[in-house]
Amino acid sequence: MNTRIDTNHYEATSQNVNALLARHSHWLLRAGFASVFLFHGVEKFVMGIGGFAAMMNLPVTVAFLVAMAEVLAGVGIIVGATVRNRLGDIVTRLAGLAAAPVLVGAIAMVHWGQWSFVASDSHPMGGMEFQVVLLLLALSFILRGNQS
Repeated sequence: MNTRIDTNHYEATSQNVNALLARHSHWLLRAGFASVFLFHGVEKFVMGIGGFAAMMNLPVTVAFLVAMAEVLAGVGIIVGATVRNRLGDIVTRLAGLAAAPVLVGAIAMVHWGQWSFVASDSHPMGGMEFQVVLLLLALSFILRGNQS
C-alpha cells in the first residue's frame, strides 16, 4: 500500500488559495474604511446636520459638506473596487480625496494634542491615533487607486 502524499498537488493548491486571498485582501481595508465613513456620515444626516454644526461650531453648509464627503468616501471606496477599469480607479482615488480633508479637520479641530484614542479629561472624544490611521489609508487610496 502506497501512502505517499502528493506534495506537489498540495503546494499548487496552497499557492492558488494564497493568490486568491491576496488578490481580494484589499476588501478588508475597504470594508473597514467604508464602514467608519458611512456610519459617521449617515449618522450626521439622521441626527441632524444642525446639531453636528452646533457641536463643532461650523456653518451648517460646511457641516453638510463634511457629512456628504463621509458618505461619498464610504460609498466610493466600495464602488471603486467593483468597477474594474480606469473609472473604478478614479472613483477609489476620489473617495480617498473626499476623506482626507475630513480627517485633517477632525485631527486639527478635535483630536490634536493627544495620540491615544482613549478619551481623557483634556480630550473627551479621544486622541488622533485612529484618525491618523484612517488618513494614511485615505492617502494610500489617493496615491494607489485600485493598483495593488
